[in-house]
Amino acid sequence: MDRFETGKHHIINKNRLTTFEKVFYNIKKYNLHTVFHILKTLKRYLTLAFLLPFLAVSSFSQEIITPLTELEDYNKEKALLGKMLFFDPRLSKDGTVSCASCHDLENGGDDGLSVSVGIEGKKGNINAPTVLNSRYNFVQFWDGRAKDLKEQVPFPVQNPVEMGSDFEDIVKKLNEDKSYVEEFAKLYKQPISRENIVDAIAEFEKALVTPSRFDAYLLGDKDILTKEEIEGYELFKSYGCISCHNGKNIGGNLYQKLGIIIPENTQKWEGRFAVTKNKEDLHYFKVPTLRNVSKTAPYFHEGDVKTLEETINIMAYYQLGITLTKDQIHKIKAFLKSLDGDKAKIMDQQ
Repeated sequence: MDRFETGKHHIINKNRLTTFEKVFYNIKKYNLHTVFHILKTLKRYLTLAFLLPFLAVSSFSQEIITPLTELEDYNKEKALLGKMLFFDPRLSKDGTVSCASCHDLENGGDDGLSVSVGIEGKKGNINAPTVLNSRYNFVQFWDGRAKDLKEQVPFPVQNPVEMGSDFEDIVKKLNEDKSYVEEFAKLYKQPISRENIVDAIAEFEKALVTPSRFDAYLLGDKDILTKEEIEGYELFKSYGCISCHNGKNIGGNLYQKLGIIIPENTQKWEGRFAVTKNKEDLHYFKVPTLRNVSKTAPYFHEGDVKTLEETINIMAYYQLGITLTKDQIHKIKAFLKSLDGDKAKIMDQQ
């Protein structure tokens, strides 16, 4: 049986719900499904009495997705240097793998594989997330082990399965390239070092911003989306998907687990627990961005779901406790495709 088969269960068994869940079960009758799932996420930390005012406020909130626009708040010269480094396989131990090997910036910002392939053909153990718009994630990596882009950069460079390198060797290689020596000298007071290599790559990643048609819609262009895309967005909101996928990155701003309503107990990855060793964090992962999601298959941290339609169906079942019709899935998919962004401007700059 497929791990994500949902055909056997279409109705939530109310007898299995906690007292808290029973109190709020009927919320979704009144298009307050978003609040229902926010409450379930927060129930570990807050009391019901404290949440009631939040319930009233959230019920009447409008858009909780912030439109994304082109940015100029990065150092262009450093970003262009970081771009050179991002595409340079010399950053890997054997000179065969670059950052771009696992992050195709022309096609969604990931590699289209279930798990990435590093030096010597070694395979990773988790799906590579997109690097596009990653500046808006509240932490980096599925388990949140890096707090920002600068802290993130060294991990794949030094990982023996990915690039398998160390910065001492990288500095030696780059110092043998006159063009790199000149570029670093223009931008940094210090010689080429781990710190300014990381700084330049992070500055490039900071520039990888991809505004979409949906952002133009939020900014006032109500004719830019089709009727089907708008209907898909309304479904996305009314069913509560927006409770986890919101903010500027339409995700990437909280931890969540697969199986909020319907338990999903076959996961082998520990998620946030691997970092904190707190049992409450077991199987919790950073919610991924939905920007460019139609281009980032396969899906989930294990990379074991091939299509966006299947992903929508799985999320609706395990996270919302509902089974969507084919028409609803089709409309939600249409909305998600409207999140496909323009190519980041830095990619065409020299």
